[in-house]
Amino acid sequence: MKKIEAVIKPFKLDEVREALSEIGVTGMTVTEVKGFGRQKGHTELYRGAEYVVDFLPKIKLELVVADAQVDTAIEAIISAARTGKIGDGKIFVTSVEQVVRIRTGETGEEAV
Repeated sequence: MKKIEAVIKPFKLDEVREALSEIGVTGMTVTEVKGFGRQKGHTELYRGAEYVVDFLPKIKLELVVADAQVDTAIEAIISAARTGKIGDGKIFVTSVEQVVRIRTGETGEEAV
């Protein structure tokens, strides 16, 4: 099993969720986060004063999928989240050693 963490633009969340649902991903965790990469923030004007916004709002998705589903899930995220502009996000994939469903005690892929 693999854990996929994707940091995407907030307005792309619904498209990514739908794309993942279409390929059979049944659950995910969504967190509102702030950060920056090459984008390095931007300047905004508020009441006549200019100020720098260093950390931009992003959405972090976390999902655990079977090894066979990893490439399909990554492609679904990329196709739904891509705008072609800087700040589209990143995807991180890590191995998951064990999963346990608290309610039933199921383990492994049955618990995902």
